[in-house]
Amino acid sequence: MTQFRPTGFGVLPPVIKNLLIINALVFLAQNTLAGPAMSFSFEDTFALHAYQSSLFKPWQLITHMFMHGSFGHIFGNMLALWMFGAILENIWGPKQFILFYFLCGLGAAFLHLGIMSYELMHATEMYFQSRVDIATLGASGAVFGILIAFVYLFPNTYIYIYFFLPMKAKWLGIIYFSYELITALQNAPGDGIARWAHVGGAVIGFILVFIWKKNNRRY
Repeated sequence: MTQFRPTGFGVLPPVIKNLLIINALVFLAQNTLAGPAMSFSFEDTFALHAYQSSLFKPWQLITHMFMHGSFGHIFGNMLALWMFGAILENIWGPKQFILFYFLCGLGAAFLHLGIMSYELMHATEMYFQSRVDIATLGASGAVFGILIAFVYLFPNTYIYIYFFLPMKAKWLGIIYFSYELITALQNAPGDGIARWAHVGGAVIGFILVFIWKKNNRRY
């Protein structure tokens, strides 16, 4: 039985290490350089906004991946990035891993923007005004792609949920993806989570790892 447990932060692949550092520094800046006295808004400038918003800027497609809304948000994303991403970087190497990471993040962003733009085009004026400037931030889309890649490459590996409950990676992936897809389709008002970004990151991640594995059996 193959088992997978996080083993410690002593040795980190270079891309994972730098992503952890950058995300932590950005989160620190968000929380120390914010407030009513500040004329500059991190979220308005770097978080992702709908195409219809006056706040939308092209660089937000990348920068939103390095921002997080709370300590729990960044902790969960960075823990998953380390747990599942480190082994992928060791297999693929830094260049291929960082390419995979950003492609998943971009796929997540584009699907989220597409769904949001469609909703805004068919929205009432009141709904439009209440939603058009909502900021989306976080590495969740890219991290979800990493999770799906790990599940695809190591489906029968046991992952310890909360460090003690064993579950095969394939079942975790199926349950988690199904939950995100169903919740996204329900489009529950007030959910506050970019479910379609998670779905987009997972889909791009699956397509990439499927192609790479097909073309190179060592994966």
